[in-house]
Amino acid sequence: MDVISGLQQGFGVALMPMNLFWCFLGCFLGTIVGVLPGLGPAATIAMLLPLTFGMDPASGIIMLSGIYFGAKYGGSTTSILLNIPGEASSVVTCLDGYQMARKGRGGAALGIAAIASFVAGTFGIVALTVLAPPVAGFALRFSSPEYFALMALGLSLVVVLGGDSLLKAILSLLVGLWLTSIGTDLFTSQSRYTFGAVALISGIDFMLVAIGVFAVAGVLESIHAKEETKLLPVPREMRNLLPSWAELRACRFAFLNGSVVGFIVGVLPGAGSSIASFIAYGLEKAVSRHPERFGTGVPEGVAAPEGANNADSGGALVPLLTLGLPGGGTTAILLSALVLWGVKPGPLMMQDSPQVFWGLVASLYIGNAMLLILNLPLVPLFAQILRIPLFVLFPVVLGLTIVGAYSIADSALNIVMLAGFGLLGYAMARLDFPTAPLILGFVLGDPMERAVRQALTMSQGDIAILFSRPLSATMLVCAAAVLVLSLAARFRRRPSA
Repeated sequence: MDVISGLQQGFGVALMPMNLFWCFLGCFLGTIVGVLPGLGPAATIAMLLPLTFGMDPASGIIMLSGIYFGAKYGGSTTSILLNIPGEASSVVTCLDGYQMARKGRGGAALGIAAIASFVAGTFGIVALTVLAPPVAGFALRFSSPEYFALMALGLSLVVVLGGDSLLKAILSLLVGLWLTSIGTDLFTSQSRYTFGAVALISGIDFMLVAIGVFAVAGVLESIHAKEETKLLPVPREMRNLLPSWAELRACRFAFLNGSVVGFIVGVLPGAGSSIASFIAYGLEKAVSRHPERFGTGVPEGVAAPEGANNADSGGALVPLLTLGLPGGGTTAILLSALVLWGVKPGPLMMQDSPQVFWGLVASLYIGNAMLLILNLPLVPLFAQILRIPLFVLFPVVLGLTIVGAYSIADSALNIVMLAGFGLLGYAMARLDFPTAPLILGFVLGDPMERAVRQALTMSQGDIAILFSRPLSATMLVCAAAVLVLSLAARFRRRPSA
């Protein structure tokens, strides 16, 4: 009854004409921001935060949350059409989304991404509404040993993402782990692998690696293959620009997988949507009847990570609103905004600031529907990008990557590193090394190192702490099972002499 009455009050706030306008404006701006590589929702919310200081707290948080959710939607557009991830969590979408676009199914991929985002986003919001307090209590049971085990479970996906050669996949993973170790050691303040370059003290930005390995390397590979300067295939009929019933039916379990995985990972402070999208993609490939087709343009490879990416947003709001704990950069900015408005997130927020809490929750339902209505009609328009001849499209792609790389820190060195990672991705493609494990290692390496060192500090160097706690032990056993079962399956498929 409390939830129902709270939602009634929340919709009364969210459906006010001015708040509907702020919700739409936030969703629209977020969608545009998501398309631009290298910017991301955190930077945009930080830039626009001063504009909300004079607003009512409910209106302000509704607008900022619209930007947050909208950026999740928009990030898939350039990932699918141009192989440029709009934000970190859209990297996995490149694996199958771009291949679908090259087969003339770019519009269908965009439609699947929009529908997956709507389904998973709605799931995350419903779970936020109903399960927030008990789920937040579960998240508090996670400490450094549990986070290490979660990252180990994520790294075990290398056997799923690595293609035919496990050795090449592991080598690619190790390169990613090494790249993420570059910078300053947080525990000793010592520089690692910076080679005297001051700009590397803060480490390498993830977007530089992702854009270089995917977008720049993709252009170089296409040029090397001497692809004809022709238009990529794009159907002209409206019905062929959207996903077919067969494609949607094939994605039905991927929608559910992405929704559940994204919400659970989103609840854990510090995990992040990139980890959620990798886990959802790896799980979908592991249970698929045709795992060998992943990476060649299957709809499930778009639906699962996009669903996880958006369900993560609802999950990330659980610890923020119920415990006052931000799970990442974007939610940290939202927390600071709430504090500036005099709202105190935590267990008493529902009682102390019901208009803000329930107004935000209700606006998420409205904003999620707005984003679907806003994005589906734009699918035919975005798909026309693929009609641009390749000799025009490639310079545009390279121009966008350079602008995105430079805007990360206003540094010319970023452009040099972008070129270096582009050449690395090109060399890996020529030598048939998978790039997904490299990205996986880069995403999980830093939080995994931090978690294991914090755990050893807690136990005064006793490594048994990683295996003596029930949650961490369970996840480590699951990681080992994934590796063993995958290796056994590979040996069974090996032809007998």
